[in-house]
Amino acid sequence: MNRTPASSAPQRDMEATGAGTPASPALSHGLKQRHLSMIALGGVIGAGLFVGSGAGIAAAGPSIVLAYALSGLLVMLVMRMLGEMSAANPASGSFSVHAERAIGPWAGFTAGWMFWVLLCVGIAAEAIGAAGIMVQWFPSTDSWMWVALFMAVFCGTNLAAVSNFGEFEFWFAALKIAAITLFLVLGALAIAGVLPGTDAPGGSNLSGDGGFLPNGMDGLVVGLLASVFAYGGLETVTIAAAESENPVKSVASAVRTAMWRIALFYVGSMLVVVTLIPWDDKAILADGPYVAVLNHLDIPAAGNIMNVIVLIALLSAMNANIYGASRMSYSLVARGEGPAFLGKVSGGVPRLTVLASSFFGFVAVLLSYWWPDTIFKWLLNMVGAAVLVVWAFIAAAQLRMRSKLQREAPEKLVVKMWLFPYLTWIALAATIGVLVLMLREADTRSQLYATAGLTVALAIIGYVRQRAVSRNA
Repeated sequence: MNRTPASSAPQRDMEATGAGTPASPALSHGLKQRHLSMIALGGVIGAGLFVGSGAGIAAAGPSIVLAYALSGLLVMLVMRMLGEMSAANPASGSFSVHAERAIGPWAGFTAGWMFWVLLCVGIAAEAIGAAGIMVQWFPSTDSWMWVALFMAVFCGTNLAAVSNFGEFEFWFAALKIAAITLFLVLGALAIAGVLPGTDAPGGSNLSGDGGFLPNGMDGLVVGLLASVFAYGGLETVTIAAAESENPVKSVASAVRTAMWRIALFYVGSMLVVVTLIPWDDKAILADGPYVAVLNHLDIPAAGNIMNVIVLIALLSAMNANIYGASRMSYSLVARGEGPAFLGKVSGGVPRLTVLASSFFGFVAVLLSYWWPDTIFKWLLNMVGAAVLVVWAFIAAAQLRMRSKLQREAPEKLVVKMWLFPYLTWIALAATIGVLVLMLREADTRSQLYATAGLTVALAIIGYVRQRAVSRNA
């Protein structure tokens, strides 16, 4: 497959093959600006923030605020780079398309299929988590019933029309944003001492009981690793933007608001938690940091409230992952890097890739029931560091793509990476640095090795395919 110059890309859809063969009928552009705006806002709020952040707080203490701030800076740089390339050349394959054009077909193949596996395994994990909450509420039911229901509902909505995905995500995101905004308001009032029944804590929880770094740099590193993976999934907004009414405007808007969203939702909420309650409070791990704070503030039915919010976050992520996986695999197929029969588009929707992605997710659910401690755990480990590999591909692609755009189509640089190329190199080095830090912990070390194995296998397959296409060209 010949590399396609950046300047030759169609403005709306990039699903022609590298050799220029037309793709099947184009995807629809049914996502409205309000859909994209809310997806961009809600995309940073996941179940990992509501629940998973507890382990980071337990390890890092108050310095979790610093950990989230540092990883947030890295994510902002990555999203800025991705935004630059996606605004210049909107594509449902997003970074996979950019990596193919800037580095080579093997890179697009590797990044794209790795992200597809990541999303499909995520579908399974989220379905299982959501079913677990429903079983708590309805003890007489079985988990598999809820998994089947959720898979059927979201597969069905994604099969119907892209606007259905947009509507679901619009309302899911609106509820998540309302919940975390209310949490931040209540937290700020409590910190100020104006919430009825509370006293201002001052800085006692930030500086007492071991200080700001109670477990030293080792604790900060664990918190940093936990925070990095909490940001995964932001890339989906650039995939969705390719099916919006105005892809260039949508990408530019989403990327430009990333900074305050990350600062407010992630760093702000972590600051509220560790300011209001001691970092080593057992409730943070047992109930989750948000429930622990709400209970501390005597908010009635805090646990049930958070279960509803976590359920919404899980279903939102499941819906987004089915969408993202189907569009990524469609893009790969349309570029000749996957089974050709999956490339058919009907009614503006790649229905066969929706079905294939949902099927893989459902199989992963079955694996979690049959072999929870072997095959499913291996799958989870295999994609443990996948988002970092994707970020590295984004940085490497932007380094090469920017010079092409400046030379061949400078008018497409609607969004520009700050202080290029210095911040791009810093982001790439930081991403590699986080991968190196994963070697320090046994759990993350096994994830790193498994992800490295998947990356190497995909890269070899992609390179062999690239050489075969070149010989036959």
